[in-house]
Amino acid sequence: MPALRSPHDREILRLALPALVTLAAEPTYLLVDTAMVGHLGAAPLAALALAVSVLGTVAGLGVVTTYATTAAVARLSGAARGDPARDADLRRLAAQALWLGGAVGLLGAVVVVGLGPLWIDALGGRGATADDAARYLRIAAPGLAFALLSMAAQGWLRGTGDLRTPLLIVLLGNLVNLVLNPLLVYGADLGLEGSALATLVGQVTMGALFVRLLWRASATPAVPVDRRPSLVLLRRLGSTGGFLLVRTGALLLTFAVASAVAARIDEPSLAAHQIGWQLFLFLALVLDAAAIAGQVLIGRALGAGRVDEALEASRRMVLLTVTVGLLAAVVLFALRGVLVGAFTDDAAVRDRALDLWPALCAMLPFAAAVFAFDGILIGAGDARYLAGAMVLAAVVGVPATVGLREAGAGIAGVWGGIVVVMAARLAATWWRWRGGRWATPGAWRG
Repeated sequence: MPALRSPHDREILRLALPALVTLAAEPTYLLVDTAMVGHLGAAPLAALALAVSVLGTVAGLGVVTTYATTAAVARLSGAARGDPARDADLRRLAAQALWLGGAVGLLGAVVVVGLGPLWIDALGGRGATADDAARYLRIAAPGLAFALLSMAAQGWLRGTGDLRTPLLIVLLGNLVNLVLNPLLVYGADLGLEGSALATLVGQVTMGALFVRLLWRASATPAVPVDRRPSLVLLRRLGSTGGFLLVRTGALLLTFAVASAVAARIDEPSLAAHQIGWQLFLFLALVLDAAAIAGQVLIGRALGAGRVDEALEASRRMVLLTVTVGLLAAVVLFALRGVLVGAFTDDAAVRDRALDLWPALCAMLPFAAAVFAFDGILIGAGDARYLAGAMVLAAVVGVPATVGLREAGAGIAGVWGGIVVVMAARLAATWWRWRGGRWATPGAWRG
């Protein structure tokens, strides 16, 4: 029987709690923009929705730099204790994280500005609404570049075990946006452009603070470090990030297919799908925070050569996250009537939401385990395997989602397909975790 308490519990909570608040704070930019612009009318809000769809997708793909940097830095952090040479490597990686984040940020900004109008057109934007959305993207693009740079910087700090500093910087950036939004949107009468400018200033402020912090951490007078871009180090980070990009892309594809299939059933089904999906994303914040703790703990232990500690910590991570998933599933199922009623008064939407509810609740323990295994394997640097596992899950799950819809299962079938995706991910990641081949010690994964 598993112990009620473990020596790892305190460290898991120390890492997971600030990660949870940071994860919850990051989407606040878009919530504040939505709240401010929403009072300008339907047309500006529609333009914002189009722009946010583009920015959110690019930012979602860019987050792989955080995971790649966290995994590499956590290993080096474990190996660097008492080793001046490894400590120098760790500091050098701070500068490399900035170079990587800067390159990804520049690429993201170029994509948004260059392909933004075509992207908006593909999303159905037309006329003045499309023009407003494109203008928002042009203003927000430099801020996106700094936001993506910040993600890589956060990865370095997380890898060293410092999750408090990223939290404070992210909160400060949100505060700047919160203060400037009403001043620029209404006070200066800039409307939608004012909202974009407020977000830009907030993200630039956040990015500048991360740059200053990591640039200073990359070298000290006592430990001179070469801050120039290193192809060797950038290749290490880039290869891991590339595999995680494939994983994230395949994951986003399965979500997009589910939404598209739900939209083709009827409007009540699509509305119900949105309710279920937003609840799942909210709960995913908690599970992802635990996964971040896993990345740090596992990477640090393997970097220091403590394989037994990594295995023990991984078992505890799985137990705790699955317990949270089970509790969430029980609460959601017991309160299904109350929760659905809080989101909608429409009888048809309510009925469809209750149809998908059993699948949502059944999926949560699966999802909890998957988040735990993801965090463990990312922390171990096993990104190649994760990419393959997610592609396999998409190959299995996407046809299942479409097939269940064609069989007349309705919105319950769509969510049955999502459960299939999650079950496939669980089987693949569990098999890898149980085999133990991921637990390779050393400052770098060979």
